[in-house]
Amino acid sequence: MAVKDFMTKKVIYVSPTTKVAKAADIMKEQGIHRLPVIENDKLVGLVTAGTIEKASPSVVTSLSVYEMNYLLNKTTVGEVMIREVLTISKYASLEDAVYRMRQNNIGVLPVVDQDQISGVITDKDVFGAFLKIAGYGEAGVRVRLLMPDVMGSLAKIADLLAEKSLDVRSIVQINTENKKTAIEMQLMGELSPEEIERALVAAGFEVDEIHETENKLVR
Repeated sequence: MAVKDFMTKKVIYVSPTTKVAKAADIMKEQGIHRLPVIENDKLVGLVTAGTIEKASPSVVTSLSVYEMNYLLNKTTVGEVMIREVLTISKYASLEDAVYRMRQNNIGVLPVVDQDQISGVITDKDVFGAFLKIAGYGEAGVRVRLLMPDVMGSLAKIADLLAEKSLDVRSIVQINTENKKTAIEMQLMGELSPEEIERALVAAGFEVDEIHETENKLVR
């Protein structure tokens, strides 16, 4: 899973000369909290809602509303932006992006290769990737199996599903604390959840959970 498969490709950005008030307006209009700062087609910084808030006069300031607006309209993004920006390559794995974001407690990584920005990967993109990988939002049957961590188990499951003409839309394997392996699958086919469960149990598999799913719009 590469970053390029899940990143936001439409990059909304500002320049160092953009006024802070304008940047704040763009964030509000677009429903976002960070903006890459681009100059001469290169990433030179990042401005966030947090950096703008820090640059804004305090609510306890003696400045009037007009004075505060004047200050925000005079201050440029280049004066308040984050200059040391962590980035990631579009060819990096999604796991690497998640790890870097988590380790540095940040919610966005500009995607940069050879000094050119091609997108951003955000915490929202990561949530979307998780839903897609899990097969969430697709009509079908969701199955969770518990089984010993034994070589060849997945092959046996695949053979059974093929025999029953069940299409595996997604599959996730998780090692649980009780030394068993949890296999979660999103299936499509003509069989009902009850029929699938009977076939799995008859083949010796432990069905931990099974239920029908429906289409959902994932934004």
